[in-house]
Amino acid sequence: MNKIVETFQYGEQEFRLETGQIARQASGAVMASMGETVVLVTVVAAREPSGRDFFPLTVDYEERTYAAGRIPGGFFK
Repeated sequence: MNKIVETFQYGEQEFRLETGQIARQASGAVMASMGETVVLVTVVAAREPSGRDFFPLTVDYEERTYAAGRIPGGFFK
């Protein structure tokens, strides 16, 4: 799959969307970045509809505190 990159201005910040290179095992993946913040969004779906009358959705949010230089409370050197 070819890498696709779209960049545009949002206020004073540059907003960048990338797809096609990362998380290729997912049904769809986009990496969005603005300033020093980067978010990876992935979607996994079955090829055939399941016949359900609702949309099962799960959101997993995981903040990496060590990426910002913050170490959780119980850490001693």
